[in-house]
Amino acid sequence: MDRLDIRNITAHTALYGIIGKPVRHSLSPVMHNAAFKAIGIDAVYLAFETKDVKKALDAMKCLDIKGFSVTIPNKEGVIDYLDEIDNAVARIGACNTIKNSNGRLFGTNTDWLGAVEAIREKADLSGLKAVVLGAGGSSRAICYGLLKKGADVTICNRTLERAEKIATDFGCRARPLTDAANLRAGLLINTTSVGMSPNVDEMPIPEHAVKNFDIIMDIVYSPLETKLLKKAKEAGKKTISGIEMLLNQAAWQFEFWTGEKAPRDVMKEALYKTLNGNHA
Repeated sequence: MDRLDIRNITAHTALYGIIGKPVRHSLSPVMHNAAFKAIGIDAVYLAFETKDVKKALDAMKCLDIKGFSVTIPNKEGVIDYLDEIDNAVARIGACNTIKNSNGRLFGTNTDWLGAVEAIREKADLSGLKAVVLGAGGSSRAICYGLLKKGADVTICNRTLERAEKIATDFGCRARPLTDAANLRAGLLINTTSVGMSPNVDEMPIPEHAVKNFDIIMDIVYSPLETKLLKKAKEAGKKTISGIEMLLNQAAWQFEFWTGEKAPRDVMKEALYKTLNGNHA
């Protein structure tokens, strides 16, 4: 994206941002600032590196910051300081998006929407058998979305108790991570950090196991193509990259904050331009 032109910032410019730690690597400013510029919204989006959610949300009210994206490790902690949350946040137990309406803070979760949208471009979720690797916050959001759309979900995690907690909360099945290689399903989703840079030669399942799944999704987007996705493509499987979920959830955030249709093509172009530059 072009550098922000500070000459266009005035006393009327609305402020948005992302809170978490670390966030200096975040791609959210690139997408949202491109979107604001494209449709002529007088706003700017910045990164705020903090773990102190109470002070961050106090500042949001005090400074009239219009919207926050929320990332690790703040997605759970912000909930106690919000005035209202929707059913998705209540069920998932995590909030990744906050809107400030005249000092009243409303929380939602667009992670599940971003994941579901990416998957529905490749398959009908109703009745689809899905295996989800990992039992963290992203796993909870994705499992919520899959089950909401009628999928049949099994969660596999190294610590079985964590998978069983999600299975109990949402009404699905839990298995040890070692069982994943022997399961067969229409969809496999990796929500763990296995394969993320710099450990790009790692996979969450053995290479031979990719043949057991029709579609393979990896929410990791650094590298752009993980070893899991590379091996899936070589095996002739459909793949879904983490970039697709990232872009979709950001577009839903933009629409939640502004009430305007997100310029997804512009956001995608800005995102890939930045990523290609970073990986040149």
